[in-house]
Formats: sequence, C-alpha cells, structure tokens
Amino acid sequence: KKTGSAPFSLEGGGATRGLRDVSAGKSQLGGSCRLPLLNTTDNTAIAEEGNIKLLPLGWDSLVVITHPSNDAVSNISLEQLRGVLTGKITRWSELGGPDRPINLYIRKGKSSGVGRTLRQQLFDNVDEEFSASAQVKGSSGAIEAAVEEDPEAFAVSGISSSRHRSVNMLALDGVKPTIKTLQKGKYPLFRILFLVAPPNYEDNRVLDKFVDFAYSLEGQDIIMEAGTLPFHRGIFLMSQVSFDYVQSIEAVEKQGIYTTGGH
Repeated sequence: KKTGSAPFSLEGGGATRGLRDVSAGKSQLGGSCRLPLLNTTDNTAIAEEGNIKLLPLGWDSLVVITHPSNDAVSNISLEQLRGVLTGKITRWSELGGPDRPINLYIRKGKSSGVGRTLRQQLFDNVDEEFSASAQVKGSSGAIEAAVEEDPEAFAVSGISSSRHRSVNMLALDGVKPTIKTLQKGKYPLFRILFLVAPPNYEDNRVLDKFVDFAYSLEGQDIIMEAGTLPFHRGIFLMSQVSFDYVQSIEAVEKQGIYTTGGH
C-alpha cells in the first residue's frame, strides 16, 4: 500500500512451511511461531531450516480454549494444564466443572509451532509426551474449528488467531489472557512470533524496506492493533521464558540466524 510496487501472494501452511520454504528459496518471506529445530550433534539449526534470518516481531499469548457453552470453568492453574495435556486429568469435574469427559485436541507431532513452544514453555522439555487419547489435528486452524463445535473440547492455541474464533479463553493462575496482562508480565504462557527472511534479505530493496517498516513505530502499531504485543515493547519477557527456550535462541543466535532486525 505504501509503495504501490510490491505485489505479493500470502499463503498459510504453518510454522514449518514458513521456515522451510524461505530456507529452500521457495518464498521470499515467511512467518513462524517457533524457533528452528536443532541438530542433536552440534546444536545448530537443521539444514531444512537453517538458511534464514529469524526476526522476532511480537509476543503471542498461548491460550486454553474451550467451547463457548462451557462456562463452568473459567480459570485453571498451570499445573492443571500440565495434567490435562499429559492425560493425568481427564474430566471437567477435576477442574471444577461438571462430571463430563474432557476432549483434548492437540497438533500432530512435536514440531508444530504451538506444540513445540508449549512443550518448551510449560514443561521445559521439547520431547514431553501429550495424552495418547487426545484427538490429533493437522493445524491450529483445524483445532480451533473443532473447539467451536465440541462442547467438551479443550485445546491450546495462540491468542492472535483464537481471538477471531467463537471460543472461550480461560484464565491461567487467575490471569486473563489480554495484551495488557502480557505487557505487564502477568500472563504466564507466551511465545515469540517471527518474520523469516533470506540470509541476504538486506540486499533486496523491497524485503529490506518491508523489514524496516515492520520494526518502525508505524509497523509496531499495526502489530499492536492485530492483538500481538510488539517484540521490543515486551523485551523484558525474555527473562521469563523457559531454560530450553533460551538455549534454543542462543543456539540460533550463535549460528547467525537470529537477529532483532531493522535499522
């Protein structure tokens, strides 16, 4: 809109596609809600996700979502959330609700944006096993859509997308998921949202200008209006992330992949 000279095609596909399409040169820019996967041998990003620059743009609350008719439970503890995800808690009565089964929805595998970050931030362990009885879906969108239809549903997703759905978002440890509670450091569960660019993006005039705009005051205001806390306005949250999350950031930063971007 500002330049009139940069037509683009915007497509979905998840964090993995956002990382790998850019790394492979299939896309000029991507989005990701997780860090690159790391090799176990040398702690560097795997080849499919390593040919990039990772630019942190915002902080996104991870929220527990339930069906809008399920108003008996509005707040749970982080410990109760761990219990539901691992299958130790299976009925709503254990959370203060009616004696009905909890239908847990999770993402397939352990490398999805929500799944991996949730394991890092809540369990400090990317290999944590979730309940074997959970219903597995292929995308966060599919999970959110299922929660809209299932009165007994329970799932975790990002607030940036969940806020557009007809779902309840539960408080965690008594704190409601809002941009204000996140900005004040009170809401306990969150992740970084990244812009993924080629390693030499600064050599491309259009890409360089796009990144600069995203980090400008105007760009940050747009991010805020979309319900996401701009990265630099929540930089202190870095002190609250899990040890595993910090280690992953340090690993890709050492490799030259992670940068705060902008001029």
